Amino acid sequence: MAKKKLSPVSAEMATLQKAIGRENILSLPRLTKIVLNVGMGSWLHGSKDHSPIVKGIEAISGQKPMVKKARMSVSNFKLRKGMPVGVTVTLRGQKMYDFLARFIRVATPRIRDFSGLSVRSFDGNGNYSFGLKEYAVFPEIHYDDVVKNYGIQITLSTTAQNDAEAKILLETYGFPFQRTS
Repeated sequence: MAKKKLSPVSAEMATLQKAIGRENILSLPRLTKIVLNVGMGSWLHGSKDHSPIVKGIEAISGQKPMVKKARMSVSNFKLRKGMPVGVTVTLRGQKMYDFLARFIRVATPRIRDFSGLSVRSFDGNGNYSFGLKEYAVFPEIHYDDVVKNYGIQITLSTTAQNDAEAKILLETYGFPFQRTS
């Protein structure tokens, strides 16, 4: 069976076009990449094995993550040059949209006491970053396999000119923002 081509849904594009007020569809903002990042600082103090983090991020993202290593030694942090300090993966194309759909439809309803993501996490250039305290909200992670819980930072990069356009774009995808009263 052939893979479905990535194409914008006309109803979503029409809604976005009307909300932003642009006539040219090609000038509408779009999502360019999603970056997942995990810091391993407290994880490595008790153990030298970082493979559970790598396997977890690989299961969540669907592609192999890159292990970031320390560039210099810092004695106060018990950090030596070359030690692993983080895991990161960049999603683009169809994997990016698949991850976004899983996050919106499956992972956010599983977050305990979830009332929406903050609207104040935009960076001023149309990019949105947020963090989750537990990575186990994703359905690919089994609770029995969780050795130690760790947080995950997620950054959504867009081609939006400003934060208002990026917010409208993410709302079009169904992003769960907090309700303002």
